[in-house]
Amino acid sequence: MTNETDDALTTTPSLKRFGAAALGLLSGHVELFGVELQEQKIHGLRAFMWAGSVLFCGLLLLIGLSALVLLFFWDTCRTQAMIGLCIFYAVALLLCIWRLRITLKATSVPFSATRTELARNRDRLMP
Repeated sequence: MTNETDDALTTTPSLKRFGAAALGLLSGHVELFGVELQEQKIHGLRAFMWAGSVLFCGLLLLIGLSALVLLFFWDTCRTQAMIGLCIFYAVALLLCIWRLRITLKATSVPFSATRTELARNRDRLMP
C-alpha cells in the first residue's frame, strides 16, 4: 500500500512540472502569436492607407493628363487621341495586374515564427 502511495507522490510532482512546462511553452507561443498578429495588422493598415493615397493621386493625375491630351488634339484628331489613351490605359492595367500577381505570390507566410517555434517544440517533445 505504501508503495502505491509513494509512486503516486513521485509522479504528481513530475506531472506538475510537465504541466507547468507545457503551460510555459503555450504562453510563449500565445505571446509570439499576439506580437505577430499586431505587426501584421499594423503593416496591413499602413499598406492599405498608402495604396489608397497612391490610387487617389494617380487617378487625379490620369484625369488631368487625359483632359490635357484631349484638349491638345481636340481640333485635329480627337478620336485617335481617345483611342490612344484607351490603349495606354489598357496596357497599364495589364501591367499592374501582372505585378500584383507577382507580389501576391512572393509574400511571406503569416505567423512563420510561431509555426517555426511550434515545430521546434514538437520535435523536442517527440522522441
